[in-house]
Amino acid sequence: MNQETPHSLLLHCRAGFEKECAAEIQAQAQDLEVLGYAKTRPGSGHVLFTPYEERDMNVLSKDLHFADLCFARQMLFVLPLLEKISPTDRISPLLEAARSLAERFSDLFLETADTNEAKELSVFVRKFSGPFSRAMQDAGMLATSPKAPRLHLFFIDSTTVYVGLSRPGNSSPWTMGIPRLKFPRSAPSRSTLKLEEAFLFFLGEDPRSLQPGMKAVDLGAAPGGWTWQLVKRSLRVTAVDNGPMDKALLDSGIVEHLRTDGFRYRPPKPVDWLVCDMVEQPARIAQLVARWLAEGDCRQALFNLKLPMKKRYEEMKRCRNLIEIALDDAEIPFRLSFKQLYHDREEITGYLVRLS
Repeated sequence: MNQETPHSLLLHCRAGFEKECAAEIQAQAQDLEVLGYAKTRPGSGHVLFTPYEERDMNVLSKDLHFADLCFARQMLFVLPLLEKISPTDRISPLLEAARSLAERFSDLFLETADTNEAKELSVFVRKFSGPFSRAMQDAGMLATSPKAPRLHLFFIDSTTVYVGLSRPGNSSPWTMGIPRLKFPRSAPSRSTLKLEEAFLFFLGEDPRSLQPGMKAVDLGAAPGGWTWQLVKRSLRVTAVDNGPMDKALLDSGIVEHLRTDGFRYRPPKPVDWLVCDMVEQPARIAQLVARWLAEGDCRQALFNLKLPMKKRYEEMKRCRNLIEIALDDAEIPFRLSFKQLYHDREEITGYLVRLS
């Protein structure tokens, strides 16, 4: 069977952030000289971007980087929507569509949008997963190479499906872009999951970035959700906050609690990590983090920005610009990424690293 070129780009996003996701993919596509249109509806949890020229899908497939998209949780290239699939045989048309994309796939993701209205549909999807996976295996469509594309079935309802693929290394490794994390009972707050997901997303399996004995500063630390993740990895932490810290963390012997203003504190010696989850205007946090890196106070930083309800995409771009200007003026080589992670809710997480 001749392989078919995907028709559109489908982006998972947080429900309510479709406008920001659509604006971002439009801008990224224009930077690649690709013109097209974004289609979505408020609360749908996904955005569909279709180039005007079919050949431009190859440009997006080659040159669009998932890491450069802040508001997209997952990125896949899809065929035109399959509608009115027979309930008596859903597998055959879906297998046929999959074969038109690639001969073999390294994994199978059956997905819905992350919305309340899709929760009931997810029950059907879980039940359908086993039979379809077995059908793929019987058809010899499961590859042993982890570099092969992943197959995605994105269900609008039980008979309406987008069939698409993603490329390992240029997409999220998790179904729907959501890591299934369990809240640790000993952590003092649920905010700990934000930092755990950030480590997983930005650092992956790289053991060099988080080594025992490294030094970290946690600004806005109380009660210690982010400090808990650092202590878990045996980093020595200076927790900066006027509020009280979890006693078990202080008893660990590797946490120093300083009751002072996070905007005024500076470490006496450079540290490996700065993490920051302070409730403050995004631009102030961006400027603070940029100053720490520019003046050599830290080597890497993970920080959250609490975006305003209006102009969230514009505020993200403003914060990026503030950091880039500050570090360019200081002639500091760096890498900067933003991503709205699953546990961020209304926020986004920034990762900034000073390059040697």
